[in-house]
Amino acid sequence: MLVKTFGSAIYGVNAITITVEVNISDGIKFFLVGLPDNAVKESLQRIEAALKNNGYRIPGKKITVNMAPADIRKEGSAYDLTIAIGILAAAENIPADKLSDYIIMGELSLDGGMQPLKGALPIAVQAKKEKFKGIILPVQNAAEASIVDGLEVYGVSGITEVIGFLQGKVALLPAVFDTRGEFFQSQQNLPYDFSEVKGQENIKRALEIAAAGGHNVILIGPPGAGKTMLAKRLPTILPPLTLHEALETTKIHSVAGRLGAHKGLISMRPFRSPHHTISDVALVGGGGNPRPGEISLAHNGVLFLDELPEFKRSVLEVLRQPLEDRVVTISRAKFSVEYPAALMLIASMNPCQCGNYNHPSRDCTCPPGAVQRYLNRISGPLMDRIDLHVEVTPVDFNQLSQTRPAESSADIRKRVIAAREIQQHRYRNTPEIYCNAMMPAKMLREICRVDETGLRLLKNAMERLKLSARAYDRILKVSRTIADLAASDEIRPEYMAEAIQYRSLDREGWAG
Repeated sequence: MLVKTFGSAIYGVNAITITVEVNISDGIKFFLVGLPDNAVKESLQRIEAALKNNGYRIPGKKITVNMAPADIRKEGSAYDLTIAIGILAAAENIPADKLSDYIIMGELSLDGGMQPLKGALPIAVQAKKEKFKGIILPVQNAAEASIVDGLEVYGVSGITEVIGFLQGKVALLPAVFDTRGEFFQSQQNLPYDFSEVKGQENIKRALEIAAAGGHNVILIGPPGAGKTMLAKRLPTILPPLTLHEALETTKIHSVAGRLGAHKGLISMRPFRSPHHTISDVALVGGGGNPRPGEISLAHNGVLFLDELPEFKRSVLEVLRQPLEDRVVTISRAKFSVEYPAALMLIASMNPCQCGNYNHPSRDCTCPPGAVQRYLNRISGPLMDRIDLHVEVTPVDFNQLSQTRPAESSADIRKRVIAAREIQQHRYRNTPEIYCNAMMPAKMLREICRVDETGLRLLKNAMERLKLSARAYDRILKVSRTIADLAASDEIRPEYMAEAIQYRSLDREGWAG
């Protein structure tokens, strides 16, 4: 007897429906075809043990399992349940009339229990798109899949529940989660807050500007000045995730297997902080079976690179294209996948190897030229993509001992949201642009118009501070964001002056 069951394969951040055809005929042999990997080939042993431990058995006949389309590689252990149900239906242990209504996926334990799978959300999205009635998957993934409206999601803890459901002996109820309500409620639970930071008002101001315009930032300062503490609080002043952004972000984390059991929509903007020993593949994504890297896991959030000069040069260079295009393309001989990478980069570094070059009270012990050599570990093209250079100095005792609470993240976020709303209205006819940092050069002259006073100020700054040409566009973009924070249509000279001070590393002679 020939039956068909349906599963899914993950391709990038999307899913492709896989038809599993099971045919049982006379003979004694088991064939598994359709480009399966080793994990899929090993499913026979897991299925055999799971069925035997629950009162069923694989028939002693010739069984042929074909996974179509056969030119797409099938990877992972999540096809166990799909194949097992197909074998039971072909052996007439369960009726086959309901199988065309459901996507069935899940890894089997030897006792028939279910293990969670990766990519449940994109699988559910594709199931709805192809008009399946529902999806049967491990109970650990039910909350994630139930994000998709109009699809019956059945979370099961073992194969016996699936068999009973298809036989009509067990009444499974579709999973019901208040995913959207939980999403909006959990957005208010901020893990960090700027009110916990003593002093550093100028650094908070710089991060507020960065959040308002989507600008990349580098923090330069000695150890213990608070660079990491400030960076961790940046997501708390970014605008809350929209439902569309949350869905995009959740899909990426689901495919990467980072979502966790019984988790629904991601409600907080991601904050990824990889160690400086990370490889370029781990950062950008890839591998034999391509998976999202840290760049894509930070999509719609923040990628924090602590001790930037300590990263390998090859690792930092792979950042250049994603920061510009906001997408990561991973190409192989037979296919190519894309992962979104719309992120804010925030980096931190010591100004020199001893860390005391710009310390207010300690002397730098580095030899002549060492500061410049240390900074040269970061390439010019990468620095060109960082809009704000912010010098961080340690907080003195008087500021640390203050009991007066500082401004909270919620208050700062209100100003950031107001500035972002101005930008959304400005770029309403160009949906691919939603903040000032994404502004292309052809729009710069039109949107960032400066009066004569501002132009003279910018000219004098570039001549006296010996600013490089790449600083010109960055200063205009940042000054536009500062004007948006002040709800001003014009870029006033004081906004321009504030933007100029955030180009420390472009100043000739800064490194001695």
